[in-house]
Order: sequence, then C-alpha cells, then structure tokens
Amino acid sequence: MHRKAKPFLKWAGGKRRLLTQFEDHYPEGLKNGKIKKYVEPFLGGGAVYLSLQSKYKFKKVVLNDINHELMLSYKTVQNNIDELISILKPIEENFNKMNFESQKMQYYKIRNEYNIEKSNIDKNKSENIIENVARFIFLNKTCFNGLYRLNKKGMFNVPFGRYLRPRIFDEPTLRGVNKALKGVKLLCDDYKNVEKHISIDKETFVYIDPPYRPLPETVSFTSYSKEDFLEKDQVDLSNWFKYLDKKGAYLMLSNSDPKNTNPQDRFFEDHYGGFKIDKVCAGRIINSRVNGRRKITELVIKNYPK
Repeated sequence: MHRKAKPFLKWAGGKRRLLTQFEDHYPEGLKNGKIKKYVEPFLGGGAVYLSLQSKYKFKKVVLNDINHELMLSYKTVQNNIDELISILKPIEENFNKMNFESQKMQYYKIRNEYNIEKSNIDKNKSENIIENVARFIFLNKTCFNGLYRLNKKGMFNVPFGRYLRPRIFDEPTLRGVNKALKGVKLLCDDYKNVEKHISIDKETFVYIDPPYRPLPETVSFTSYSKEDFLEKDQVDLSNWFKYLDKKGAYLMLSNSDPKNTNPQDRFFEDHYGGFKIDKVCAGRIINSRVNGRRKITELVIKNYPK
C-alpha cells in the first residue's frame, strides 16, 4: 500500500466523484486479502486504482489504456518524475505571469509544438518524450474543459480554456502517483490483450471502465483515441466480461444507464443477464434546457453478490 494519491490529469469519464459510492460495490475479497492482483483495462484518469492502492495491497497490477499519449504520461511519471517536474515548474511560473492575450498565444504555441513532436513520437523518431509529456500536461490543464480530442490527422485540436492562473501541475500529486506506480505494469494496447501480461483468475479484481454507451439527449464521447467505441464494441466487451467470469475473476464494470432517457432500453439487461446490475448517482446533469434538467444515474455491473 502507498500513501493516498489522486489523478494528475483531467479526464473525461473520471471516477473521483463516485469513489465513495464505489466502496459499497467493491468485492469482499479486497478486505479479506483473497484478491492479490488488480487489472484495469481502460485506465483513463486512474482514480479507482489510485484510491484502491492506498487501502489494499496487490502483488501484481496491470494498468492499460489504448490512448498512447495518456500512457506515455503515466510511464513518464513512473520513470522520469524528477525531470518531468523540472520541466513543468518554469512552464507554470512563466505562464501565470502573462496577461490573458499572452497566455492565449502561448497556449497555441505549445499546442503546435506538442503536435509536431507528437507526430515524431508516433513515427518513433523522437527523443523528446519527457518534454512532450510536459506539454501534454500543460494542454490538459489549460485547454477547454480538459478535453482530449484529435482531428482526422491525429492532431490535438482543443481550443484554449481561458482559466485564471491555472494550476498546471501539483508536485505532491505527481510524486504520489509516482509512488503508486512502483512495480506496476503499464500497457498501451487493446483491452483484451491485458491477459498476455497477467494470469486472470479467482485472485484477480478487474475494474472495467470503457467509453460509455452514448445516451440520447446528451453530449457523449465514445473515443479517447483515434478509434471510436461503437455499439458492436459494447457487445464484444460484454462477451469478454462473460469470458473473464468463467475464469473466476472478480469483475466490476461501469457504463451509462440508458433508462435515464429511454426506460424501454434493455441493452444491459440483454447483454449482462445473470449478473448484478446496480445504479450509482453520477452527480451530472442531463438536458441543456434548465426546466428539464435532472441528475442521472450510471450502472455498476458485477459478477459477485455484494
């Protein structure tokens, strides 16, 4: 176990606000020590793992995400923390001394530099990965809503976010994540390939947090990389869930609750029949019209009783 750590990036679909509710849904095997391994195939912001590792001891951990830039950031925090901090410090100090127009110009300058170097990294022609991870963190903290979006050419294209003196990095947070990643296997692969790196069995807890199945009437992101996560991918994921269930692993999956907008939608009942489907309050608002706004629920699907 390590000291409590928290995510160092803003990330769509992050689970920090749901952690307290999740405590009621985790398997009992965490508390009694029967669970010794942890797998997260859609890592994202990492809030669930960072919370769990502060309370429970795992002998082996595998964390994966298909987003290359995201996993480069985790690997840099894991292996090059001092150099990364030394680059981020002057970026934050200089940026917060600027007036608004200068900040805006600086944002687009760094975004352009990031995209140029990203292209080189994608082609395995770069030796400046740590510098570009620093740019990635800067853009994450200063872009509009912390979004990650690429254009058709694979270039980051989110506009400037207009924040007043943004906190671009927090050294204790980065060092906390660095400690939490000691000995952890970090992957950037298709989620099904995590099994190549760990034996998934009755001693394994797998938390699955895929791009959510979109709800009508909402703005939904189904892709955090170049590839969309479509309806057929949701079906494939449900089949993988059943496959892992047969191996005896403890499984917990998050997804959207379609009944927020369509009470007749039975996608999850049809594809996860026989498993426990619970709901948690997401704390988000649905519907852009003020008089139609209401809080929504999300699903937590498990293959164990609790």
